Amino acid sequence: MKYKRILLKLSGEAMGGADGQGLDSEVIKAYAIEIAKAVSSGVQIGIVVGGGNIFRGMNGVKEGFDRVKGDQMGMLATVINGKALAIFLCDCGVEAEVFTPNPMEPFARHFAKEKAIEILNKGGVAIFTGGTGNPFFTTDSAASLRACEIEADALLKGTKVDGVYTADPKKDPHATRYSTLSFDKALADNLKVMDQTAFTLCKENNVPIVVFDMTDPKNLNRLLAGEDVGTIVSN
Repeated sequence: MKYKRILLKLSGEAMGGADGQGLDSEVIKAYAIEIAKAVSSGVQIGIVVGGGNIFRGMNGVKEGFDRVKGDQMGMLATVINGKALAIFLCDCGVEAEVFTPNPMEPFARHFAKEKAIEILNKGGVAIFTGGTGNPFFTTDSAASLRACEIEADALLKGTKVDGVYTADPKKDPHATRYSTLSFDKALADNLKVMDQTAFTLCKENNVPIVVFDMTDPKNLNRLLAGEDVGTIVSN
């Protein structure tokens, strides 16, 4: 496999299925099956899940919620998603432990690097929920942070597009997908890979980001097998 240890970022919308709302059990099951296959091939996997299918903090602000309280609600939404994914992974025969940055026992285990790596080394999956535990940070930032902490070989960002393009492919028919891309070029060209905090953290800690289409769950193992899936952003 291309990477020994990865951090997979899954958006909440992806877990909501076609309309990106609520929990789509068939979609989550499909993700769990592919993640289990990757684990069985020897890849160690940590996962950060978003919560936008249930509640998005910034949308809450537009509706009158205080930003801090809205972000806290979004963090709780990610815990629900993480618990759901863990259930389906366990059904696939894979041990899955849900972690949170703030104490939430018995719903989830309080995060510590050593505990997470212990799970990975045992062939289980560590699911990181609750974002960074702080308001004003996205789950992209949480994914970058956890990727650095668990010493992942790469951060795989599962999205609804098949990589990073020279321009918006929906607006520019001549836009082409990058197979590889440097952090510096992505920054100079203002390409929307991740938010700036997350992007900078990966750049400074030399963690490549792979942006790929996760609407087809099979793309995960194609990518891990070395196929030309998505865009690799690196130093």
